[in-house]
Amino acid sequence: MFTLKALRKNKTVRYGVPMLLLVVGGSFGLKEFTQIRYDAQKIRKKLDPALEAKVNVERQSVMLEEEYEKMKELNLEEWKNIRGPRPWEDSREYQEQQRSRLEKED
Repeated sequence: MFTLKALRKNKTVRYGVPMLLLVVGGSFGLKEFTQIRYDAQKIRKKLDPALEAKVNVERQSVMLEEEYEKMKELNLEEWKNIRGPRPWEDSREYQEQQRSRLEKED
């Protein structure tokens, strides 16, 4: 009986033990919640079987080679850089100005 009263008055037991339980218990609780989060992300990342059939990893390398061959055929020496209109500029008016400049250069 004496020890029970002494434990109730002890500040370490009264405030420290609940705080320690909260920190340790919170750590385990957060671990479970984060695990649920990562499991949900894995489920979202899985592709539909129909879409997965379209995305074939072996075919992708062939597609890259085809695109490289197309780029080889392009004449990249004779291109001109034309600036597009700014958000505050009228696009039609700006396009007419660009066309008139190109006609003057040619």
